[in-house]
Amino acid sequence: MLGSDRSRPAFHQSYEIIRDKILNGELPGGTKIVEEKVAAELGVSRTPIRESIRKLEQEGLIVNKRVVKPTEKDLRNMFQVRILLEGFSAKCAASYLKEDELESLYKCVEIGRQGTVEEIMRANERFHEIIVHASNNSVMIDIIDRMQSIIYLFRKTVVFYNRPHLIDEHEEIYDAIKARDGEKAEMLMKHHLQADLDFCLHLIGK
Repeated sequence: MLGSDRSRPAFHQSYEIIRDKILNGELPGGTKIVEEKVAAELGVSRTPIRESIRKLEQEGLIVNKRVVKPTEKDLRNMFQVRILLEGFSAKCAASYLKEDELESLYKCVEIGRQGTVEEIMRANERFHEIIVHASNNSVMIDIIDRMQSIIYLFRKTVVFYNRPHLIDEHEEIYDAIKARDGEKAEMLMKHHLQADLDFCLHLIGK
């Protein structure tokens, strides 16, 4: 059943519930999503469920009314896009990131070294978020945002744990951005994401 928060539309609540069930594995890859069944479970009409499914399809979490089973090719394709767009964003960040944003970026590095697992995962996401938003390109931000859910799902699927040198690489990217060296920041970000991809593929191949 939906929560008692009537200030938020049923669509938003339905979407978040279904998305969380997919991301935490309650609805595993291949599960068929039946509108009537989900609507009955959540105590809402089929309209917000239909809208939720459409949004989850845009994010790639549902394909042909079934929960997606990400493939190695899916992962490669998404990371190729991320490498191009986030490399460009890092270059932009070196030119446009303000002092308070630089401080937030460094805070993410610090948490990455000292935080709990949950705090580290969130700080790592935030690190990339700050850099992507520095592009000030709403289309680019939207594309990367829509890929985040499926990348998160893939990491859960392959038990993506903190890979070696990840935080060191974040600190190097931060240093290049702080030094306003756009070319270096772009190169480091591309290498960083390629290392992420290689590590994921290594885990799949085990």
